[in-house]
Amino acid sequence: MRIGVYICHCGVNIQATVNVAKLTKFAEQLPYVRVAKDYLYLCSEPGQRMIKQDIDEYCLDRIVVAACSPRMHEITFRNVMKAAGINPYCLEIANIREHCSWVHDDRMKATKKAQKIVAAGVAKAARLEPLH
Repeated sequence: MRIGVYICHCGVNIQATVNVAKLTKFAEQLPYVRVAKDYLYLCSEPGQRMIKQDIDEYCLDRIVVAACSPRMHEITFRNVMKAAGINPYCLEIANIREHCSWVHDDRMKATKKAQKIVAAGVAKAARLEPLH
């Protein structure tokens, strides 16, 4: 299992409430995580390109994207994985925007909750089976 974790700032939507740097450092320490990075807008072309490059460089077989609702960009990130040559169903979206950032005012509490959401996403990703 080789998991990459990608945390989106979503402009100020996430970073205004969640300490993204602290969350990234936390994600680096989780089991099976080979790389953890944050980016201003993961859904942008440069953000997608970064994930593709990391899939190749780190031989990743699972991806966790901590960002907005899967309804917004799940297909975007599945397509990134498909283009990079890994199974697009080995993706887990950890919704830290609607479920965390948007519902908290306290930065410390929001960051701790985001850590729990990301940890759960990584644990689930480790158990995902490729679909064909």
